[in-house]
Amino acid sequence: MKKEDGGIKIFEDRKIRALWSPENEGWYFSIVDVCGALTDQPTQRDASNYWAKLKQRLKEEGSEVLTNCQQLKMRAADGKLYKTDVFDTKGLLRVIQSIPSKKAEPFKMWMALVASERLDEIADPERAIMRGADYYRAKGYTEGWINQRLQTIEMRKELTDEWRSKGIEKEHEYAILTNEMTLAWSGMTIREYKELKDLKKENLRDNMTNIELTLNQLAEVTTTLLSKELDPKTFADSKQIAIKGGKTAERTRRDIEGQIGRSVISPVNAKKKDLLEVEIKKQKNDDKD
Repeated sequence: MKKEDGGIKIFEDRKIRALWSPENEGWYFSIVDVCGALTDQPTQRDASNYWAKLKQRLKEEGSEVLTNCQQLKMRAADGKLYKTDVFDTKGLLRVIQSIPSKKAEPFKMWMALVASERLDEIADPERAIMRGADYYRAKGYTEGWINQRLQTIEMRKELTDEWRSKGIEKEHEYAILTNEMTLAWSGMTIREYKELKDLKKENLRDNMTNIELTLNQLAEVTTTLLSKELDPKTFADSKQIAIKGGKTAERTRRDIEGQIGRSVISPVNAKKKDLLEVEIKKQKNDDKD
C-alpha cells in the first residue's frame, strides 16, 4: 500500500507523526506519539513504554483492536526511518477508548480536522499551497522568501516524481542523488552545506537565501528535464544526470559571483529570516562600508 510522508502534525504542542494513504484516502498515526500526547509522557522512551504496557494489556484482554495495528517506516528524531506501530483513524479511535485521558475528546476533534484539511487539499491543491504559506508566515519568513520557497517545493515534487517514474523509490537513493546534485552546483555536500549554516536536523532549503533557493531550483528543474529527455535506465545513469543538472546551476552561480566579486553561498540561516531575502544586497552594502 503506497504511503505519502505526512510529516509532523501538532496536537497541543505535541508532535504526532503521520502518513497519508492515497489509496484509502486516510491517515496512519504513530500510536507511540499519540500515547505520549494523551498521557503527557515526558520523553519518547516513556511514551514507548506506555504503549508497550497498553498493548500487552489489550492482548491479555483479547481485544481485536490490535488486528488493525500495522508497522510502517516513520522518521525518528535521529532522522532515520524505523518501523513504527501505526493505526488508521478508525483503529486509533478504538485504542483511544482504552487510554484514560481528559484529552481524548479534543484529540478526536483534532483528528477529524486533520482528515478534513487533507481531503480539501486533494480536491483543491491550492489549499495545500496556502497552508504552506501560512506555516512559513507563522515562522516569521518574509513574503518574498515564502513565494520563492513554495516554487521550489513544487519543482522538488516534479523531480522526485520523475525519479520515481524511473524506478527510484528508496529514501537513501533520493538522498544520494540530491547530494550529488547539490555538490555539483554548490561545491559542497549537503552535510558540508549544513555545517556552513550551523544546522543539525533542520531542513537545508528552509535556511537558504533567495539566490541559493533559485540556484538549487535551477539544478532540480534541469535535472528533471534531462531525465525526461535522456530516459536513464539505471540508478548510475540518473546519478550522472543529477550531476549534469547541478553543473548547469554551477555555471550560473559562477557567472553571478564573477559579476559581484564574491560567493553567493551564505552561512546565514533561518535564525535571521530577514536576511534570507536580502542577503546579497545586505552583504554588498557591508562590503562598501
